[in-house]
Amino acid sequence: MLIREAAAEDWPRIWPFWHRIVAAAETYAWDPETSEEDARALWMHPAKRVYVAEDAAGTAVGSAYLTPNYGGPAAHVANAGFMVDPDRTGEGIGRALAEHVLAEARAHGYRAMVFNAVVETNPAVALWTSLGFTVIGTVPAAFDHPRHGRVGLHIMYRALA
Repeated sequence: MLIREAAAEDWPRIWPFWHRIVAAAETYAWDPETSEEDARALWMHPAKRVYVAEDAAGTAVGSAYLTPNYGGPAAHVANAGFMVDPDRTGEGIGRALAEHVLAEARAHGYRAMVFNAVVETNPAVALWTSLGFTVIGTVPAAFDHPRHGRVGLHIMYRALA
């Protein structure tokens, strides 16, 4: 698998799985009705470093972004988002993207990473925990999950330096 910085022309290959994931309304606190134009502005925002994961055939199988979570004196704390094509889960793509983004965050001088809204029923919680993230708080019943009802949103943290 190749993980590289995404270019504008990668968006049409990211959008299909981005849309499926957000429309399912199970793992992201983004509007399931987000238009492609708005999704592109969210994911491919110029303030973000965006990455794409490609399999050996050159198919986009995942994407991630890295951005400051805060500004000013707290700009050394990163935030990131991850999407893996639902048809390709269980292949290690999420872990590879996570390890890549953590390395990139360190290389760009970030000293910590925070995830602001990890749905507590998201299977990725186990991945983040295995990579050294801890739950530092949970906003109870903050997410209306289509199958589990109202569930919490975790705030997860990891030091990078």
